[in-house]
Amino acid sequence: MRFAWLRTKRALAQPPEPSPADKVLLAGYNIVWWVPVVLPLLGVISYRAGTLAFLAVTATRAAVNLYRNNVLRPDRGATFALRSP
Repeated sequence: MRFAWLRTKRALAQPPEPSPADKVLLAGYNIVWWVPVVLPLLGVISYRAGTLAFLAVTATRAAVNLYRNNVLRPDRGATFALRSP
């Protein structure tokens, strides 16, 4: 949200286009979040292991989003590969 607000205040109408490697990393980052949800439903891992894995992945995503929102410059944060779309 901070990036959208800053984009309206500055001349950055469109963020720079991410590279193909960044797009693949973003897709993998979002797929990894779903793995602990799907595997217990398919019976591959236990529900306890799925819950612990989901908590670990979610905590990692929260830390990465805090880094993106509070540390990176707005122009770099808009193209940061590890972000939620």
